[in-house]
Amino acid sequence: MTTSPLTAGGFAALANGAVAMMALHLTSGLDPLHGMISEYAFHPHGWLLGTSLTFFALGAAMLAVEMSRRGTGRATVALLGVWSTCMLMIAAFPTDRPGMSLSMSGGIHRYAAFAAFVSMPVAGLAIAARGGRHAAALRGLSLAAAGFLILVLVPYVVRMFGMDPGAVPAGLTQRLVVVTEVVVLVLIGLSAAVGRDGARARARVTARLDGAGPRVRPAAAA
Repeated sequence: MTTSPLTAGGFAALANGAVAMMALHLTSGLDPLHGMISEYAFHPHGWLLGTSLTFFALGAAMLAVEMSRRGTGRATVALLGVWSTCMLMIAAFPTDRPGMSLSMSGGIHRYAAFAAFVSMPVAGLAIAARGGRHAAALRGLSLAAAGFLILVLVPYVVRMFGMDPGAVPAGLTQRLVVVTEVVVLVLIGLSAAVGRDGARARARVTARLDGAGPRVRPAAAA
């Protein structure tokens, strides 16, 4: 499978984002089961959060541009653009400290995260509907990401009714959403690359068959 510079750059950016996110988890000491990822911004190594999200945004943008060049559905490309933009907004507008009332920055952060979490599973399902080598994995992971997102929303819904969510591991479910969505993004990039290579291979086979067809000799002159 041949990989274009944009696709390779997109995968490299996603890898760098994953490394920065793992480094943040290892150095902060925050409880990954109940602490939200956004709270890392208030730790000494919080700059790694913005770095990770920026790399994720860059990777998604590069893959979206490459998919647009290959003629992938506009809706899917737009959804990747939404995810990329939301990653930048999440990084630029930090959440509020625990216990504080919702501010404008915290509101932008929250709703940008929700938009990102919704857009990626939809994009994955759209690509999976086209079929191909990674269709089953894309469909399964996209549905899993959507399911994890519902679990992330449970504590917020419970609080809306004035109840205590208790020991719901909201931090864990949020991390599961992020991990599955990044993997979905990688599979979308791989699916687009495989699809293009498959089309080229079919075109080469068709050309060879056409070239090997029977040749009709011109009739001899009387």
